Amino acid sequence: MKRIVIALLLVSLSILTLNAQNNFTIDTEQSVINWNSSMLFSFGGHHGTVKFKEGYLESDKGYITGGRFTVDMNTIINTDGEFSQNLVDHLKNDDFFDVEVYPTSTLVITKARYMDNGKIHMDGDLTIKGITESIRFEALVENEFSMMGNDRKLVTKFKIDRTKWNIMYGAKSIIDVKDYAISDAIEFEVELFY
Repeated sequence: MKRIVIALLLVSLSILTLNAQNNFTIDTEQSVINWNSSMLFSFGGHHGTVKFKEGYLESDKGYITGGRFTVDMNTIINTDGEFSQNLVDHLKNDDFFDVEVYPTSTLVITKARYMDNGKIHMDGDLTIKGITESIRFEALVENEFSMMGNDRKLVTKFKIDRTKWNIMYGAKSIIDVKDYAISDAIEFEVELFY
């Protein structure tokens, strides 16, 4: 009898532990990264999208605690005006992301802190072109109701200084003619469905 009670307790604890800790695989078809870059001293710039290859969020007792995401750099496109193969090819070459050598970029969420306003302060390690730098950003979990059911979505906006990842083309520190300087900042708006 004692063994049966102990066995039932162990099974119950195992089930509770499994329910408490979950990984949520992202929906790579719906999830998207919107990017935006601009000229530094003149009007203009470009924006577009890049898609996730794979990824997951880690959670404990319903709270996001971490995650790992891989971005397929071959999916980068512009969406400002007409699609430009020349621009896309330039973004993929070694002036920018050197996609032939570095076909993926990754983000690993290393820390998540929930705030009273419902936002999540996240720390992460972002790797682009083989260079890893720490970043910090805020995110928010939203529930979306659609014909397909209830979709959870994590949304965030943040900027990076591209020169930290050796993306130097047109950077203000190396360009001679300021009218052609490209902002060192790249803006990202991310919609992560899971």
